[in-house]
Formats: sequence, structure tokens, C-alpha cells
Amino acid sequence: MRPNRPVTAILCAAALAMTAAACGPGDGEAGGDAKPTVAASLPSGADGTIKIPDQLKDKLKQHGFDLEKWRGGEWKNWKKEDWLREAGDYINPIIEGLWDPDRMREADKIPQPPAVDPDAGKDQGVTDPTPAAVTAKAAATPYHTSVPVSGKVFFDGPEGSMVCSATVVKDPAHPGKSNLVWTAGHCVHAGKAGGWYRNIAFVPSYNNQGKPTAQLKGAPRQEVAPYGVWWSDWAQTSDQWIATGGPTGGAGAPYDFAVLHVTPEKSTGKSLEETVGAALPVEFNAPAVPKVASITATGYPAAAPFDGQKAFQCTDKPGRLTLKANDPVMYRIGCTMTGGSSGGGWVAAGSDGKPALVSNTSIGPAKAGWLAGPRLGPEAKGIYDAVSAKFK
Repeated sequence: MRPNRPVTAILCAAALAMTAAACGPGDGEAGGDAKPTVAASLPSGADGTIKIPDQLKDKLKQHGFDLEKWRGGEWKNWKKEDWLREAGDYINPIIEGLWDPDRMREADKIPQPPAVDPDAGKDQGVTDPTPAAVTAKAAATPYHTSVPVSGKVFFDGPEGSMVCSATVVKDPAHPGKSNLVWTAGHCVHAGKAGGWYRNIAFVPSYNNQGKPTAQLKGAPRQEVAPYGVWWSDWAQTSDQWIATGGPTGGAGAPYDFAVLHVTPEKSTGKSLEETVGAALPVEFNAPAVPKVASITATGYPAAAPFDGQKAFQCTDKPGRLTLKANDPVMYRIGCTMTGGSSGGGWVAAGSDGKPALVSNTSIGPAKAGWLAGPRLGPEAKGIYDAVSAKFK
């Protein structure tokens, strides 16, 4: 077994920004006519020109990163030899306007989670009987009132524009001013056979009023993303997911979690937590699975019969799922949410009796009926603490 150590994914979005002009909804020309600009946070010289820090210049050179080529669409190059996958390799510059309302609406590809046999775990470790399916219910609108910490993650992969779900969580280094987001590892990194996804951004309370897809066509950004688009300028997932994560056999699923640090595409001077008005604590010492009375999972399922435009929830008493005898036990609940809900938060009573994030959606069978998520232990805490400490 590989050592349980946190792995850091360096994303340079905080330092760079580019403006995308006339980005079509999910089209191949997104960003093709972009005019590069640089975030206001970068230092300016006496002549008013932007000075890119030497450290960042060196990192860009190290990876052969050319701003002009990236602006012109080089980010769409997914050749395996050019797909950065190591922990410290990821570069994720902000492209202003790339995630416009139409492109967000039409993003419908789903990163392939670790698929499992419906009977997985029956003969391995401790596994409870398969739970009865719980029909997902639409979250109450406006989402900002019922599930203010929930939102969608948008990103680009080799298959096109992709979607997941995520949760705003508290940052111990910045009480009341968190910029941390919790999601699944497979929503930021393709695992053993791939690398880091690109253009990763979080949209809290996406489609806040829960309008049907037809009404979202041509909708203003304020309606689709009322609390802004937040780009990930730092991300971290487990070394187990990077090394072993894959689309079959549930590989890496017990370590399928990630923490993002985000920055707004357009700064308002407020943190993400201040902007949405809430953030959940993360519980790393949750009771043993049988002692958890109930868990509520929230997400934006995108695979049929859902379309990814609305938030749904499932509440159930969790059972245990063990994929391999030596792997940590996972939570499992009955739920009919499908792909797209991956990464969405699982909330239960924490050690203080108050709501806390205890897991995230990771896997489920091909025929929706249940979901499983990792039980957050030392590896997850190490990642969370490392991202928090990085921005003290």
C-alpha cells in the first residue's frame, strides 16, 4: 500500500486571467478569440505593464506553457504525453467569460466514476445488504435558502465540457471567510490513466430558482450563476486516487475526495463563504457507520432521467460497503441520483450534533439505486489541513 500522505495539485489560476470573447456554448472555439488580460492582483511596473512573478514564469517555462497558445485553444490538446498528471503540475488560468450561461447549461459530459458491480463487496470486509432505492427529491428553491453551500463544478476533459457537484466547507485558517470547496477526486483528476482536468470552476446555487432547461436558454448570467463563478486556484486529492483511481472495479473509490481553494472570476472583495452566507464544517471523526442515524446527499444529477440543471437530494440511513478487505469502509445509501451528482456533499450530524459534511458522492451501480461515498479519515484530513494552511 502506498503511504498515506497528502498530494498537492498546484494551480496557477490566482496569478493569471484571460478574457474569452464570444465563447459559444460548449463549442470547440471557446476562447479562440480571447484577448489576454492579467488579474488585477498581479503587480504592475512603473509603466503600467503587468509583471508576472518570476516563480510563476519559471513554472510556466518548466511545463512548456505558452500563454498565447493556451489562449488560442491549446488547453484543448489532450495528447497523453502533454496531459499533466503529477501532483504539482496543474496549471489552471482563469479565462473570464469561458463559463457563460449557455456553456454551463450545455455542459453535460460526466467524468467516469469508479464503476462497481451491484454486488460489490459482498465477500470483502464488512458490507451491509444493498439498500432499497430512495427516490431523489428536488431540492427546495431558491437553493440559496435551502442548500446555500451546494453548487456545480464545471470543467473540461478530453470528452468535452463536464459537470460534477460540490460543497462550500469551512476553513480553519479563515473563520467566516472560507474559500474552500469539497468535491470528489474524480471530478478534478482522471486517476491512474489520465491527468488533471482543466478550466475547473465552482458555481454556488447554480440555477438558484430551479428553472427548467428551456427557460435557461439565453438566460442572463445573474440568473444562472447568481453568486458568481469561482475558479480553482489550488486543488488537492489523494495520492491513492492519482495512483490507482479508475473507471472499473471501484478502484480508488475509498480515497475519492478533493479540496479546492477558489477565487472569484470577478472579485467583490468577499470570500466564498461571505458571498453565499454559509459553509459546512467537515467531520473527520464521525461515528461508526451503524451509529449514523441518517445522511442527506445533495447534487446536480445529469445522466438520464435528470438533465443536470436542478439540485436533488436523498436522505437515508447509511450502510457499509467495503470493496476490498484492506480498504476503508465506505458509506452507502439508497438513492436514484445519477452521474453529475458526483462530488456532492453528504451531510449528517457531527460530533457536536450540528450538520457537518461527512462524505461526498463517489460511486454507484450502472442502474441507479444506491450511492457510496468515502468515510473521511486521516488522508482526507491531511488534504483539508494542507489546503487550508497554504492560504494562511
